Amino acid sequence: MEYRQLGSCGLQVPVLSFGTATFGGGNDFFKAWASTQQEEANRMVNLCLEAGVTMFDTADVYSTGLSEQILGKALQGKRNQVLVSTKATFPFGQGPNNQGSSRFHITKQVEGSLKRLQTDYIDLYYMHGFDGNTAVEETLRSLDDLVQSGKVRYIAASNFSGWHLMKSLAISEKYGWSPYVAHQVYYSLANREYEWELMPLGLDQKVGGIIWSPLSAGRLTGKYRRNQALPPDSRVAQGGSPVPEAVVNQEVFYNTIDALDEVAAQAGKTVAQVALNWLLQRPTVSSIIIGARNEEQLKQNIEAVGWKLTVEQVKKLDAASEMPAIYPYWHQRQNTTLNPLPDFYK
Repeated sequence: MEYRQLGSCGLQVPVLSFGTATFGGGNDFFKAWASTQQEEANRMVNLCLEAGVTMFDTADVYSTGLSEQILGKALQGKRNQVLVSTKATFPFGQGPNNQGSSRFHITKQVEGSLKRLQTDYIDLYYMHGFDGNTAVEETLRSLDDLVQSGKVRYIAASNFSGWHLMKSLAISEKYGWSPYVAHQVYYSLANREYEWELMPLGLDQKVGGIIWSPLSAGRLTGKYRRNQALPPDSRVAQGGSPVPEAVVNQEVFYNTIDALDEVAAQAGKTVAQVALNWLLQRPTVSSIIIGARNEEQLKQNIEAVGWKLTVEQVKKLDAASEMPAIYPYWHQRQNTTLNPLPDFYK
């Protein structure tokens, strides 16, 4: 397994992390992902460790804490071998203070996550989304206190806009508080908006990219075909996709699938493995979060590492999946000598 440094901090993370949103199936939304229970979760964790996938991602809201609980049990006796990340911000429980990034909510959720995970510390703790109602200073001071206490090792953001992240980094620098070292984002061959602002920001500020839904909720597995109905057992068809159907341009998407088919045949790999490997060639990407409904899917996804697409293959996939940029990015790209693009083909 390849390891990469996470942003500007000294932590080394595997290029593949295992996402446990499939653990539990606590409601209809997550049941559409999967309903992995304890025994199979234990086997999946062991499969990951055998392959060097030593980072596990969860969140308090995944099946209302059930994912954390199952993961915590699966990691008993193995905690010192792994990195664990979890998140808070979205609604959890009842009452007016059940969401957000206030000191009250963060403190409550950290304590709950520690209990469910059966651990004394969290390696990487995310704000799952930006809270526009709470002062950024309150959030970051609360998170720094958690780092100082030893309950959290590093902090990170997820699903922030560029200005959300940049403002947070500036405030952390101003007061000498722990900064966000990573940004967990949606990025895939089906949607490449991450490249417009968040990737250049990550390069400039040395913030590592952790990628969620790298296969666009299963769209990039090879099951979705032009002029064919959605697979009835898919997350998209069952209403469990975190990526809305409306944000995926269908013509560009199926052109991308055609290109993936060609490259997969050349490389002797599956469509999904090619789509994952493409992400590993992109600037700022520290780790991609793979999920799996079952052990066979997990084994297939793990085989996305240990080899590399050629530059020509990456360019073919880039050309097929390219989308027109929105303002101001199309304007900035008219003069790339002033606004250079990330180097995708080192």
